[in-house]
Amino acid sequence: MTTPPPSSIMPPPSTAVVWRSVGLVLRVLTVICLVISLIIITTNTATLPSNFGQIKIRFQDVKAYRYVLATIVIGLVYGFLQTAFAIYHVTSGNRINGGDALYFFDFYGDKLISYLLATGTGAGFGVTVDLKDANSVSALDKFFNKASAASSILLLAFIFMAISSILSSLSLPKRA
Repeated sequence: MTTPPPSSIMPPPSTAVVWRSVGLVLRVLTVICLVISLIIITTNTATLPSNFGQIKIRFQDVKAYRYVLATIVIGLVYGFLQTAFAIYHVTSGNRINGGDALYFFDFYGDKLISYLLATGTGAGFGVTVDLKDANSVSALDKFFNKASAASSILLLAFIFMAISSILSSLSLPKRA
């Protein structure tokens, strides 16, 4: 049995590379969840028959759903920015030049956005439960179920962002 030449044996990746890759995967998963939630919430409509014609209800008609949309959009902007930084960091092995300020930006940005996503999730679930309980029209059930689905996926995005926030806080003491 022959052993391969030393040049063909790849050393295992360093711990830093693994953690950077995990951070990138978390950011990508967050963005994917936010995009799916955005699509669900923006396409959420219902049509009710009435004596005066049909009434179309859209997500914009409920203020809490507009807040959910705002948190998704803000999360997406931050998520795309941080995903681009993470891709650069993983592929090059270097961070964008900015010194320790970028570590603090990651730390505080991740915390802020994860809290924002959490409040969007809570607002979406809260108004859905309240309106569904007060609703006696079965035609609106699909509308509320879609809103609940969007909030559920937003909850997943929050979880991924919260884990990413923990990872960014772990890298902070090394730099401070």
